[in-house]
Parts: sequence; C-alpha cells; structure tokens
Amino acid sequence: MTDRFADKLLTWYDQHGRHDLPWHHDRNAYRVWVSEIMLQQTQVGTVIPYFQAFMSRFPSVHDLARAPVDDVLSHWSGLGYYARARNLHKAAQQVVEEFGGEFPQDQEALESLTGIGRSTAAAIVAQAFGKRAAILDGNVKRVLARYHAVPGWPGQTAVLKQLWEHAEEHTPEERVTDYTQAIMDLGATVCTRTKPDCEGCPVSSGCRAYSLGETTLYPGSKPKKAKPEKTTWMVILEDTEGRILLERRPPSGIWGGLWSLPELDPAYGPEELSEACEQQLGMNCGDPELISGFRHTFSHYHLHIQPARLPVTGSMKVADSDQLRWLHRAEALALGLPAPIRSLLTEPEQAALL
Repeated sequence: MTDRFADKLLTWYDQHGRHDLPWHHDRNAYRVWVSEIMLQQTQVGTVIPYFQAFMSRFPSVHDLARAPVDDVLSHWSGLGYYARARNLHKAAQQVVEEFGGEFPQDQEALESLTGIGRSTAAAIVAQAFGKRAAILDGNVKRVLARYHAVPGWPGQTAVLKQLWEHAEEHTPEERVTDYTQAIMDLGATVCTRTKPDCEGCPVSSGCRAYSLGETTLYPGSKPKKAKPEKTTWMVILEDTEGRILLERRPPSGIWGGLWSLPELDPAYGPEELSEACEQQLGMNCGDPELISGFRHTFSHYHLHIQPARLPVTGSMKVADSDQLRWLHRAEALALGLPAPIRSLLTEPEQAALL
C-alpha cells in the first residue's frame, strides 16, 4: 500500500502539482521555514505576496534576526495569528546565536526553535535538505483521514496519533521533497475540505472514505462552541499637531505585540467618552465623532468595535514610551498594526458628530 500510494501521488504531482511557488526558487531552509510558518492557517494565494515582500525586506535569517520586531510585525500585518511573526523573529535570533546562522538538518534540533513543531520541522528537513521526514499539516491530515477513514477530530490525541502513523507509513525514501509537496498539493487542490474532486484524485481507488461514499465525514469536525461576544470602544485621539496616540498591546493575547488604538470601557456611553479619556488616559478631549462600528472575529470570540475620533484639547499627560507613542498617520502606518486598525487609519471614515 505504501509504495502504491506514494508512486501514484508522485506520478500525479509530476503532471499536476505546483512546481513554481516562490519558495521553490533559490530553495533553502530559511525560505522553506518562512513559507511553512506563513502557510499555517493561511492559503497559498494569500501568502505569496506576503512571502515575496518579506523576502525582499529580510532576505536572510541574519537580516530577520537583527531587524526590530516592529518591522517584522509590519510586514506581517494582515496575515493574522501574529504570534507566528513574533516566534519567527525569536527563532531567527536562535538560529544565529545557537547555530551560527545555519539551520540544523536534524529534526529534533529544529523542533527546539521557537514556533517550530513536528510537522514544520519535518517539512524543512524534507523540503530543504531532501531527507526523509513525514509531515502532517492540515491538508495532509485531511487526505490521510479520508484515505484510511480515520474517524474523529484530528485535534484529539488518539486521532492525531493514528494520522502520524499513516504519515510515516506512506512517506517514501526517495523523492521525499517532491512527495511532501505532492501530498500538500493534493489536499489543497483536489482533496479539498468541501466538494473534493474524487474523480480527479490519483489515489481514490484505495481511499476508504471514497469507496464508502462518505468523504464528507472525514476528517471529523471540531466540537462546536458558541463564541462569546465582546464589545469595546477604540478611540482615535488626535493632538493639535495632527498626531495619533497608539498603544502597544501585551505580548500575549489578541494582536500580541502590535500597535493599536487605545480602548475605553464599553460601559461608557457616547456622550461620556470625553470623561472616559480623562479618567482612563489622563487627558482632556473635545466632543467625539462616532465612526461606523464593525465586528471582528477571532478564533475564540467575536469583538464588536465601536471607533470614535476625539480631539485632544489639553492636559496631555501621556508621553511617548515603550508602550505609548504619538505618531503622524504615515508614521503609524509604518508600524505593525492589526488589519482592522490599519483600515481605520487609511480608509475614508463615515463619521457623525454627536
């Protein structure tokens, strides 16, 4: 079974696989690693322009390691899951400091780097060094769960263990670089989450889910929980020089380490925002302008954001620090900002003066 699966997959890949992705050119461990981290929870089409811009700014692991974290985050803005960018920056520094700027070829050593798990380390070993290593990203989990009709959600330990066993079973000794790309491509383009093209699948003859007519049952879905709803005021505070106050978010949690707008307690009413600015931020502000609110969904809750613009009129007690900065818009947009905040600062705002 192992040889037939891999052989059929590689034959299909030679004709139908993706051979011209940006990280396939000038292939090395650094480029493979960055692409793998970007591709976590993000589709190829979205990643490509980010990867190209990232490589232009940080062409080597040394460039990434010595860059300010704000610069790294600014080049990640819009990709989401910002812990990936912080971990990427930290791991680059580890590669330089602990491995002399050369990525280790040993999978266990790669897993010692921040943000690199078993599958990512294996992908680097296989894709950059051509050594046999089994991968198990989201696409591969789906392919193997269907091929072997493995029941249950892959986030469960027992299910994940079975899938890793199958991943090891099918990974060939030869052409492992092509094989790992092939099985990822199969999941991304043929064995898709919805409406898989089973007729065009090179391994459908051995697929248990297909033979049972139950491809939609595999892999099992994550148990659903209702996402809580939260609300916050986000204020655009502008001083007499036209500068805006930005606040760095805590390193952990949503938008960790990014610069964002100050938030005010949602218990305040619109007419109380000026008072809230004085109480929470220590500055006097004029009447607010409300900007159209919106909802932003995170992995574990929905956040209702109500933006407002307030002119700072005096008693400005907030000085620049590591956590707070007064910046003109062009300066602010050069920092790592969450995508919704960047939009607020760049797109025309439909505001209604209270």
